Amino acid sequence: MPEGDTVWQTARRLHGALAGKVLTRSDLRVPKYATADLTGRTVLEVTPRGKHLLTRIEGGLTLHSHLRMDGTWKVYAHGRRWTGGPAHQIRAILGNSEHTAVGYRLPVLELLRTTDEHRAVGHLGPDLLGPDWDPDRALANLLSDPARPLGEALLDQRNLAGIGNVYKSELCFLLGVTPWLPVGELPAERAAKLPALAKKLLETNRDRPIRTTTGRRGQDLFVYGRAPRPCLRCRTSVRAGDQGDGSRERPTYWCPACQQGPAPAPGTPRAPGGALHHRPRTTN
Repeated sequence: MPEGDTVWQTARRLHGALAGKVLTRSDLRVPKYATADLTGRTVLEVTPRGKHLLTRIEGGLTLHSHLRMDGTWKVYAHGRRWTGGPAHQIRAILGNSEHTAVGYRLPVLELLRTTDEHRAVGHLGPDLLGPDWDPDRALANLLSDPARPLGEALLDQRNLAGIGNVYKSELCFLLGVTPWLPVGELPAERAAKLPALAKKLLETNRDRPIRTTTGRRGQDLFVYGRAPRPCLRCRTSVRAGDQGDGSRERPTYWCPACQQGPAPAPGTPRAPGGALHHRPRTTN
């Protein structure tokens, strides 16, 4: 699933292609909005909110989209061939005289009154890359359920918005604790560092085509996707397991030597062959 930095990049590309220009093509390929026509309206801005995208349009309308696992927005210059996937995967087309934005495999697409955006994003906590970022509130949200595993708390967008599975694993490594450590057992000095560290990681990567947390060329991530390869710090084999809230399990990576705290219950770790590997983000 794209994380906050990737969504921020997507919003920037869409804003550059659409903002301030009149729509000459509009096609929302979901049944509820199939007859909606946005042509003749000016796109005011495209802004991210956590992992959500808000395209604000003249007349008090907002097109809300969420990429989840497989969705993507592609921007094409006028006349360029679309290469983002087969036509049946297209969910939205917004075009002007210069560019066309095409949304593929979008699992969430809805047209709202701009005044009703809170219905889509009002539940989110402080946005790590947004103007509402509040580190004290984010930390208080995380600590409000002290028995909850840290990894689950970090993924809960109601606590802070923008962290996904990659940053969850990497943040826990940098803090020196496993993702299964109850939030309330996180040492106070490490808890105090968490909001600033999370923000630093996302801000550092929002302008990069390939995400990195290590600062090492050719070694982009400390643990995510690296099982069973050696830890970059201690050479112990990185391990992979599943973590979730009961409704969805997510691949999770950690170093058993560098990170303190509990590991998954017996029988839940993934075999090395089942580990997912990090792939560079697309940039178009």
